[in-house]
Amino acid sequence: MNLKITTALFISFVIASLRALPQLAPTAKQAIEKLQKDIPVLMQKADIPGLSVAVIRDGKVVWTGSYGVMNAETGKPVTSQTVFEAASLSKCVFAYGVLKLVDEGKLNLDTPLNKYLGNNYGVTDPRINKITARHVLTHSAGFPNWREFDHSKTLLIHFNPGEKWSYSGEGIVYLSRVVEKITGMSLEDFMQQTVLKPLGMNASSYIWLARFDSTKSYRHNDLGKLTGRTGKGDSGLEAVKDDGNAAASLSTNAADYAKFIIAVLNGTGLKKKTQEQMITPQIRVTKKYPELAWGLGVGLEAMPDGTWFWHWGDNGDGKAFYMASVNSKDAVVYFANGSNGLGIAREILADAVGGKHPSLDNLGYERYNAPSRLLLKAIIAEGVSKPLNAYIDARKKDTLQTISEQDMNSVGYALIRQKRLDDALRIFKQNTVDFPQSWNAWDSYAEGYMDKGDKENAIKYYKKSLELNPQNDNAKDQLKKLQP
Repeated sequence: MNLKITTALFISFVIASLRALPQLAPTAKQAIEKLQKDIPVLMQKADIPGLSVAVIRDGKVVWTGSYGVMNAETGKPVTSQTVFEAASLSKCVFAYGVLKLVDEGKLNLDTPLNKYLGNNYGVTDPRINKITARHVLTHSAGFPNWREFDHSKTLLIHFNPGEKWSYSGEGIVYLSRVVEKITGMSLEDFMQQTVLKPLGMNASSYIWLARFDSTKSYRHNDLGKLTGRTGKGDSGLEAVKDDGNAAASLSTNAADYAKFIIAVLNGTGLKKKTQEQMITPQIRVTKKYPELAWGLGVGLEAMPDGTWFWHWGDNGDGKAFYMASVNSKDAVVYFANGSNGLGIAREILADAVGGKHPSLDNLGYERYNAPSRLLLKAIIAEGVSKPLNAYIDARKKDTLQTISEQDMNSVGYALIRQKRLDDALRIFKQNTVDFPQSWNAWDSYAEGYMDKGDKENAIKYYKKSLELNPQNDNAKDQLKKLQP
């Protein structure tokens, strides 16, 4: 990565931080009192069964909290011993381990990774010869998030390495294979020896441990209903592979994860220059939010009150988030065992650390009190007709009540999961009325009819979707199945 580019990015990052006046953060006492009051209410409104949270002040944990249940059906409570899915927060801890290898001289951030691996990782694109650890840690390698998104068994490269930011779990997994080759250790052994044990993260692991049988939280959907648990031996459920996944398989809790955040804040375990690189902007994330950049394994915000490093985790029905101030060394981290876990992130941050955080705007997760979510809950309680008509009337008076195509689609699919097919069809139909040129809206409408067993209408609307988007492979595949 060009030093001049990095310097220019850093300058623009600083300028972005000067656009508004600083906001005072809540004191530790205020933060704890607010969180203790608000978390149970937010969990109830967002249908989040269980949550683990920690607050950091001046580089030290000042409070941890355990709320709700780890399994909505058994009612087993969340305790300080309960572990959650870190999801993509796994990446940050792994990145810290990689940087320790850099400090030891075993890995150079700017040497092509295939030089270490001794092969091209099954990639046929010659640009694999240019991809470095820096590219992977800054999500600028050119890989997709996951290769199945490309419907390809071969890992594809979509742009020249270093050209732009594009989030990729595949890149992190690739780097983990390189780390395993360099160290001669499995991912789990490397992380335990290099990061987890030195930091005292004794509850954490990248693989399934026997004690997780009784301590690992379960997943829950957007209505707080049990959907399963990742873990070895859980029949019929998604399993964590024996060798773990550097991008997504860490099991931990807020108290344990806070130890990692504190290590980064205090510069523990890394050379000063390396720690500074980790939290220095390397690449811009989006033009829309110039305050956002990416460091080495962590997201960055340039705000009036200084630089923040952060990350989010999303394993579907398990969510996680942290935000940490480089300047004040204040932070908050939480883990939620429900699909709506990120829908309360703004409220958690407001209570715990204050300030404005454009990272949440960029992520765009549905708020716990969003019109789409309120519509869904009303339909569950009353049926579709009255709530849907009330929504249509409300948006005539207040455009802020308008539900996006994507969010309305999500309401429809949530109803399908509840086996309320007729209600789902009403929602999908409304989406085609509101967005008549959207091939995806018609595709979902067709899927609703297919689930209901109405082949005639399923065929009709898949054809409509295909007219609007001839490249809609799903519609092509479904029509092959539906038509004689």
